[in-house]
Amino acid sequence: MYEGPVQNLIDELGKLPGVGPKSAQRLAFHLLQAEPESVERLRSALQAVVDGVSYCEVCGTVAAGERCRICSDPRRDPTLICVVEEPKDIEAIERTREFRGLYHVLGGALDPLNGIGPNELRIAGLMRRVGQEFEGEEIAEIIIATDPNTTGEATSTYLARLLRPFPELVVSRLASGLPMGADLEFADELTLGSALSGRRILSGGPSQPTRSGGVLRPEQTEAPERQPEPQLAPQSSPDLSEVEEPRGVTVPHRP
Repeated sequence: MYEGPVQNLIDELGKLPGVGPKSAQRLAFHLLQAEPESVERLRSALQAVVDGVSYCEVCGTVAAGERCRICSDPRRDPTLICVVEEPKDIEAIERTREFRGLYHVLGGALDPLNGIGPNELRIAGLMRRVGQEFEGEEIAEIIIATDPNTTGEATSTYLARLLRPFPELVVSRLASGLPMGADLEFADELTLGSALSGRRILSGGPSQPTRSGGVLRPEQTEAPERQPEPQLAPQSSPDLSEVEEPRGVTVPHRP
């Protein structure tokens, strides 16, 4: 135990996520040995976060104004919303450069054991966005991108059930499975099972298969109406009595 302000600093640093007692002690002594200007810049940055950073009124991520840079960008697709748990998840998806829609931050995941229910998350805000137009456009698809764990899957199932009354709205879930560059033999059962259930067709078969129990099945299409077979006019049987019998072969005659 250290005395006075040093121990107080270690205790406060130890409350940060991912920082243990040893790491907090190293950070505290690093700050003690740093230049006063560096410590002042850190203090100013922390104070600016407390005083000047708010949350976007549309998606709920951190922003410097009323709206974040993504919700303010007219080039984004307002009909597509990706639902994530935390603001840091937005940056992870943005690094892929594959998504050009908007986001909605829940602020966590459903966890009844820790007292986190629907009222503690921004689920009501999501339902309001679905029920109204944004920039004159109706939402066409909701992509649920919660974490692939117990709480994330529970949140995904809950949201899918809430959004079921909107028949025109497409609700999808991020695929999960084998990571790029991974060896199949080292994959656990849950990851491998998820990869099998979410597999995609590369060639052949219907263009949009339906999945049932993890098995790809072709779409049930209506069988075309069977056209009636054309009726052939009855042909009269030839009169075999007038046919010359070949030699050595007896042709039976109708009575």
